[in-house]
Amino acid sequence: MQQAGTSPLLFPLPDVVLKSFVQQALLEDLGRRGDVTSAVAIPAGVQAELAVVSRENGVLAGMDLARLAFAETDSSIEFQALAADGADIRAGQMLAKVKGSAHALLTAERTALNYLTHLSGIASMTAAAVAEIKDYPTRITCSRKTIPGLRTLQKYAVRAGGGCNHRMGLDDAILIKDNHLVYSDGLKETVQRAKQLAGHLIPVEVEVDTLAQLEQALAGGADLVLLDNMDNETLKQAVAMCCGKARCEASGGIKFNRLREVAATGVDFIALGYLTHSSRALDIGLDFIAG
Repeated sequence: MQQAGTSPLLFPLPDVVLKSFVQQALLEDLGRRGDVTSAVAIPAGVQAELAVVSRENGVLAGMDLARLAFAETDSSIEFQALAADGADIRAGQMLAKVKGSAHALLTAERTALNYLTHLSGIASMTAAAVAEIKDYPTRITCSRKTIPGLRTLQKYAVRAGGGCNHRMGLDDAILIKDNHLVYSDGLKETVQRAKQLAGHLIPVEVEVDTLAQLEQALAGGADLVLLDNMDNETLKQAVAMCCGKARCEASGGIKFNRLREVAATGVDFIALGYLTHSSRALDIGLDFIAG
C-alpha cells in the first residue's frame, strides 16, 4: 500500500473529466424537486462544518469527486482535503473538512460518499492484492468487468491501489479470445493477420487455454498471451515458452490465497476481474464537527 506523502498518483483524472460523473449523480439524487427533506428540516442560512471520516483501514480514492459533489451543489462551500488518493488511511482518520450551508452539505453528502466508499473499496482490495505479491515483479491488473458508465473511475481506483490497467475498451488493444477463434480461420493465421492490420502502436494479445494454443500464438507473433485457467505447473511451462517472445498474463478466477503461487510462476501480470465488479465499499462517513 502506498503511504501518505509518497510520490503522487500517476495519471490523476482532471476535473473536466470528473464533473460529468458528479453532475449526473446529483441529477439522479435531486430528481424533479430537489432535497425536500433538507428544505423542510433546516432553516435557511444555517451554517455547518463537517468532517469526512474513515470508519476502517484502507486506501483512499475519489477525493476529487467528493470535492466536486459539494462544489456543484454550492460553489461557496469550503472543502479542505486532509488526505490524497492512493494514501493509506486508518479507522477514525479525518480525510477532509467541509464548511458551508448545512442544507447544501447534506444535499451533496450521499453523492460524495458514494464515490468515496466505492472507489476506496476498489483501491483497498487492489492494494491488498499488490501487497500479497510484493516479493515478485508480477503486476496486478484489472479487466473490462466494470459497472457500465463507471469504467474510467473504477480503473482509476485500481491505479490508486497500486495496480495497473488492462485495456480501457475495445479500441485500444486487440485481444483475441476463444469466442473469436471459433469463427476464425485458425489461431496462428488470425494473430498474423492482426499483426499486419493493427499497426505498431496497437498490441496484440491472445487468450490460450493450452500449451499447444500458446505455441501457435507465439508462432503468429503475439505481443502478449493471456493464460486462462491454467494450473501452476502449466503456468511455469508457459512462462518458459514465452521468455523473450511475449509477455504473459494469468487469469481465470485467481483467488487471494493463490496470488503468491501464481506470481511465483513468473507471469508478468495477474488479471483480477473482481477488483472492479466485486470489491466491498470502504466504510467512510460524514460527521458534524462540534462548534
